[in-house]
Amino acid sequence: MEKMNFDNYKNLEDTLYREYVKSLHDEDFKKFVNKLKIKEELAMKYTSKIEHTVSDLKNCKNCKNLMECKNEVNGCVYYPNVLEDRIEFDYVACKYKNKELKESKLNKSILFGLTDEEKKARMSDIDINDQKRVPIIKWLKKFYDNYPKTKKGLFLHGSFGSGKTFLISALLNELANKNYKTILIYFPEVLSKLKASFNSENSSYEDLLNELKTCDLLLIDDIGAETVTSWSRDEVLGTILQYRMEHSLATFITSNFNIEELEHHLSLSKNSVDILKSRRIIERIKQLTDDMELVSVNRRCN
Repeated sequence: MEKMNFDNYKNLEDTLYREYVKSLHDEDFKKFVNKLKIKEELAMKYTSKIEHTVSDLKNCKNCKNLMECKNEVNGCVYYPNVLEDRIEFDYVACKYKNKELKESKLNKSILFGLTDEEKKARMSDIDINDQKRVPIIKWLKKFYDNYPKTKKGLFLHGSFGSGKTFLISALLNELANKNYKTILIYFPEVLSKLKASFNSENSSYEDLLNELKTCDLLLIDDIGAETVTSWSRDEVLGTILQYRMEHSLATFITSNFNIEELEHHLSLSKNSVDILKSRRIIERIKQLTDDMELVSVNRRCN
């Protein structure tokens, strides 16, 4: 049995090497691998993905606008990030896409699943008479005064209907009026939109996911209300949080769960793998946000 496993491994290594050597016949591929300054053993493991990058870059050479883009994700290049023992790939916006994103920031918010009151909320609308809200209001005011110098967002959890979403929406709506690109989403609804667009031919899935990853300020509302799947947790939430953590983008989260309860919720079962993946999400949340609690009256009943 051990001999067979070794032979299988050897065959795989031989196959990877042959594909890598074949790809080196492309001068652009060869130059790009040299540019990455990586060992041959690492490069051959990612041959097909590097080929994807090289193909995107070739398409970009003579491209004059987004209408002419031939890449898999419009306006983006599938680009590598070399780490110590692996390579991670992500979609990076080209100059035309960056220009479009910059221009689209002007007084623009994307909102999914929020109430009309939350969509229109302003900081002047916040009720300051509830003493339980005072520490949070002070935090929001400090963030508003110091953004974009400060980038750490807020994980606001607490009782149902206490106004968590309204408070953060008020802050982000104010910042949207200062030309920052803001997105406010009800998490279960955006999952439905992503799932519906997954097999779309117009790349709407990647476009929406990219918007959530790259906007200046993001509110993910009501994490914990969704039905957890490995896709929603790892491919959607994990991908968004990882990108925003790496690029220091302000991220806000609301939940009826505190951080320990949320970790339990995000583990699909008692399977150790799920617990580990859930913990990884929680660590990203801790890196991205300050943790505050709001326990107050249910304002939706008033």
